[in-house]
Amino acid sequence: MSSTVTLGLAGVGRIGTAHAETLHGLPGVDRVVVADLDATRARTTAAKLGVEAVGDIETLLAADLTGLVIATATDSHPALIAAAIDRGIPVFCEKPVARDIDGTLAVLDRVRDSAVPVQIGFQRRFDAGYRAARAAVAGGELGWLHTLRATTLDPAPPPADYIPRSGGLFRDCGVHDFDIIRWVTGREVTEVYARGANRGDEFFTAAGDIDTAAVLLTLDDGTLATVNLGRYNGAGYDVRLEVLGSRGNAIVGLDDRAPLHSVEPDHPTSPDPAYPGFMERFRRAYTEELTTFVAVATGTAPSPCTIADALEAFYIAEACELSRAERRPVALTEVRR
Repeated sequence: MSSTVTLGLAGVGRIGTAHAETLHGLPGVDRVVVADLDATRARTTAAKLGVEAVGDIETLLAADLTGLVIATATDSHPALIAAAIDRGIPVFCEKPVARDIDGTLAVLDRVRDSAVPVQIGFQRRFDAGYRAARAAVAGGELGWLHTLRATTLDPAPPPADYIPRSGGLFRDCGVHDFDIIRWVTGREVTEVYARGANRGDEFFTAAGDIDTAAVLLTLDDGTLATVNLGRYNGAGYDVRLEVLGSRGNAIVGLDDRAPLHSVEPDHPTSPDPAYPGFMERFRRAYTEELTTFVAVATGTAPSPCTIADALEAFYIAEACELSRAERRPVALTEVRR
């Protein structure tokens, strides 16, 4: 491998284009090379950002890469991870690893004996607020935990054609909350109880999905966590985590751009606009995440979020789907392979 740091990026949709722009600006990165199934889109994006484009994924993998960032459709993730690992190329892959648990386990088995690192994209782990909450828990500042309340509310739903291939609200959206609850607390989820509803467009029901959900998680030390998910939050993009302990609390996402409107008559209204979406809310976290991947790819840091971590969050999402369908609590042991 060349001493030049060359990062490849597969997929130049919304998140891929944002990643290409971030990678291009990172210190120590010499080249960024992109590819997409739509070669014209790859060339257009590359010209706009001042990076290189190649005609297909095979050419990208042969470009003497230091690392590969995968931001393609979910169905392509397993094959791309395997192709990169087989070539000795460290991988950053946006979640999910695969469409389902069996697919994720197959990828995990494929890379288990490889020394080539894989980092999965759960950007909340790199957000300053979540990191501060984790430190407060680990340092004992909050005492023993009794309750966590997580919220992820989109201001508007994604396009209708995305929903049938999204994996559903728990796997597509809630998986971030499930991962960050594990990461902040250092505990595992043992049981879930999930309910869902459709209050908006018919295309959610047609796809067998939901647009609103409430989840109760029981952690292995008895701590309770609630997760609220929604696709229609007209006030703005709302992502928060409240960590409540016997001695104090830590609240993530409670800043002047949180779309919370007090009706108390003497409470001042924030002059700042609400976050319009996840890219704006987590812009700094995405930069930190990819900066860390450069360190992983160059061998100076271990992967901070492995396939095994992603699998644990996926198990929780799977248990939520089963709980919603059967309207009962589901132990994680019921869905583990």
